[in-house]
Amino acid sequence: MAYPLNEQQAKAVAYFDADLLVTAGAGTGKTSVLTRKYLQLLEERRAGVNEIVAITFTNKAAREMRERAIDLNPRTQDTLIATFHSMCVRILRRDADHIGYNRNFTIVDPGEQRTLMKRILRDLNVDPKKFTERTILGTISNSKNDLVTAESYAKNANDLYTEIVVKAYKRYETELKRSESMDFDDLIMNTILLFDKNPDVLAYYQGKFQYIHVDEYQDTNHAQYQLV
Repeated sequence: MAYPLNEQQAKAVAYFDADLLVTAGAGTGKTSVLTRKYLQLLEERRAGVNEIVAITFTNKAAREMRERAIDLNPRTQDTLIATFHSMCVRILRRDADHIGYNRNFTIVDPGEQRTLMKRILRDLNVDPKKFTERTILGTISNSKNDLVTAESYAKNANDLYTEIVVKAYKRYETELKRSESMDFDDLIMNTILLFDKNPDVLAYYQGKFQYIHVDEYQDTNHAQYQLV
């Protein structure tokens, strides 16, 4: 059974004149509004099932949103309701060759990242008691979320720690590229790179997705914001 909308929610669902930001407290039905707005687009024939994308932060949230949508309208089973990362995987599987990657690239998990970074730090003769692989990987992850490449990071390196990060970051990226691999942060960063370097690819997706819905928009980091 569809959850009834209050007056403000109904206004948000029916509004299509421009960009819309829904601000409300936890548990007040923002996701319900997003889901119903999705369905409204289909029912009013403003967009087809392949012209709408709904982006969430977790697989659990994406699954719940998909289940809600399908319960209300079975047509939505073919629509793209995904996390930022899974959406980027779809894009890169289609177009990664435009930025020098094999489309069948591997996605490394956190355990594989730590193993690789341990080896890199050992090769660099870095004392693991002073600078752990987790700490270095955390700094690299934060840099990627800010769209800061190894080369850009190097420009502001001014102490022992940042100099070590520069060397480790460059070696880490070289190793990933050599093995045709990406980490989770690369999925978003490389999709943005793909769009920046290939206007035709960007135009394809801008034309394909006529409506973009983002759940929990306030939690986007810089890379996610730029992608949207």
